[in-house]
Amino acid sequence: MAAPAARHTHHGGSAPVPPRWPPCPATPPATKMAARERRAQHGGRVRASGGRGICHFRSRNGSGSWAPMEMGEDRPGVAATLRALNEALGRPAALWVKESGARNLRHRDFLAPRAALSAAFPGGQVPPEAVSAVSSLQGPAVLPLRVCRQTPAGLAVQVRRPEAFQRLLGALPGPAAAVAGARTGCVVLHCPALRSPAALQPRHLRSVLLADHLAQLLRAQGVDVRLVPALSEERSWDVLRQLRIYWPSGGSSLTDAVSALKAALEQCSCATSCEQGPGTAKGVICKVHLKSFVEQQGLLGYDPNLDVLLVTEGTLQSLAELQEAVLHCPAKGQSSCCSIVHVVNCEEEFQQQQLDVLWRILDLGAHTALQKHLVCGPVKVTNPSSPIGADQYFQLRKRQMYEASVMKYGELAQDEAWTEVIDILTVAAIRFEMLSTAHRSQITLDLENNSISTKGTKSGAFVMYNCARLATLFNAFQQAVEQGTYPPLPPASELNFSCLREEGEWLLLFNYLLPFPEVLQQAAQLPPPSKGIRITANTETVCKFLIQLSMDFSSYYNRVHVLGEPFPHLFDQMFARLQLLGAVRDVFHSALATLHLPPLSQI
Repeated sequence: MAAPAARHTHHGGSAPVPPRWPPCPATPPATKMAARERRAQHGGRVRASGGRGICHFRSRNGSGSWAPMEMGEDRPGVAATLRALNEALGRPAALWVKESGARNLRHRDFLAPRAALSAAFPGGQVPPEAVSAVSSLQGPAVLPLRVCRQTPAGLAVQVRRPEAFQRLLGALPGPAAAVAGARTGCVVLHCPALRSPAALQPRHLRSVLLADHLAQLLRAQGVDVRLVPALSEERSWDVLRQLRIYWPSGGSSLTDAVSALKAALEQCSCATSCEQGPGTAKGVICKVHLKSFVEQQGLLGYDPNLDVLLVTEGTLQSLAELQEAVLHCPAKGQSSCCSIVHVVNCEEEFQQQQLDVLWRILDLGAHTALQKHLVCGPVKVTNPSSPIGADQYFQLRKRQMYEASVMKYGELAQDEAWTEVIDILTVAAIRFEMLSTAHRSQITLDLENNSISTKGTKSGAFVMYNCARLATLFNAFQQAVEQGTYPPLPPASELNFSCLREEGEWLLLFNYLLPFPEVLQQAAQLPPPSKGIRITANTETVCKFLIQLSMDFSSYYNRVHVLGEPFPHLFDQMFARLQLLGAVRDVFHSALATLHLPPLSQI
């Protein structure tokens, strides 16, 4: 059969079709293979995970099957490289910055701005020996650097890209494994919204989703996490299950712990008996004077309106459950190693401060002094016909996602196979809607039909769509290998990464694959409050990272043809690109796992 004309004319004109691996007369023409990939790149059908033929591109073992890579000890990092650059200039101050914009990355990867140099060196003149030291930097966690040069913008350095690709892609583990075990200890995440006797509202849902996401991030860093309170088995928590929130339920009897707290109350100088009368709330045990304790202890950051708390059986039950979680932290009862974070919406903050102070009064252990408050800003709902609950919010978004999918895919979106896809896309839309904004800022939920989209670049659905495009690409490649169109992907050590010359390829590596472990670490950080009890966490980091990654990946994938004609002289570039995009796919999967989102596997 005559070969189709090669599309990549810069590699040469037409060429005979190469031998198949192994020969297979039923193999479709290469042009059909390319057309299939073009369809995958520009739209098509999305299916839920669980499809056949998805292979994970890592180094191969002796049996020829795909095997996970081992974690290398020489993985370069952004922080380590910046630290080495600053030390090379002999200045403790952070002079260097990492570039991220596509325009600047064409000329430099790291820059010591001229203004910073002028402040650090007389006349801004860096000694020649310091410039030379920058160029010769080496180290297991330092990126390989090219020559350092003076530019109008400052001191600029470029990375030796083929070597950086080799070091990052030639021994890249699953990104989650790269950071697992980096930290130890225990954190109790307390979400009082789940004690509300009324139905959950969107404002409650925000703090629950944030606590759920934060728990996953901390676990990825090797931290043991305890979630409080346990869900009551009497209530229906369908909306949590639908949103893939895996929260503990049930729990052990706390009768003895509550009795111990009652005994502590009897000995407490801040507590006074509360005589039952017409104006006394039912079930009140006593009243505790919180304000005097706060003033005596010199505690900072508490609401000045804290005064007298009426303690009920339910109040002590809440404290007993927190104590139980602390005692079961893995530090063999050493509760001083356990931190407690109350994840609350702004409307619950005052009540949680009351509980915080009461616990300090009744339990003088070190853990009560480690209490922190992560406060979520308000959730404003526009255009509601009536007050909307969390379950109604989920069903509304699900209906809108279904309608948007039918509009885009037509009748295809109406068969049963789409049920799971619509559910996952709905969960993604809600999680990104709730979590991509800094937790302390207000969120506005627009409930109009046009407020949700299957492909808006800021949405969770857009992230899931691009993750599915990667799965389709690898599925198409695996099918082509099985049919003999392409040889299998060689071991990473045999790949030629100098073929990766597209700026978009460097952007994916430098802005996403390289810093991803540090992104997870940053998102999981719970810094101690500088003053008072409130803490600020970077809980929006992962969602923003995934949105930006999706935009840059989509731009690259729409522009570059990954699966080319089956000519040997094109394989080096194709294999290098597949290794790069396999690593990008791993980043997608690991980041989505922190949101309890399974990747969609087919388009």
